[in-house]
Amino acid sequence: MDNLNQGKLLSALCHGAIFFSSLFLSVGIPLVILFTTDDSVVKANAKESINFHINLYIYALVFVLLSLLLIGIPLLIGLGIVSFIMPIIALVKVLDNPSQPYHYPYIFRLV
Repeated sequence: MDNLNQGKLLSALCHGAIFFSSLFLSVGIPLVILFTTDDSVVKANAKESINFHINLYIYALVFVLLSLLLIGIPLLIGLGIVSFIMPIIALVKVLDNPSQPYHYPYIFRLV
């Protein structure tokens, strides 16, 4: 497999990992890819995917606490929709242009 196809596959795997599991596997796959690859675009996509997952966990925790006030329930539903739609958009963008890393909008970049 050539480098372009391998990079495209690894970048798509980073962003699509959220569909395998919502806890450890979804963060574990991008972490493994981050530490094993030499491609800078794939590393950038792995970091962005990890940041997206961390942001989802933080938002979920805050929204669960807000659900005690009945404000967080619609926010949790919206977060569920966002956590499904945004990785699909990332997958399409990465597969369309594998030489550019995808950056999720409106997230905090911690990694």
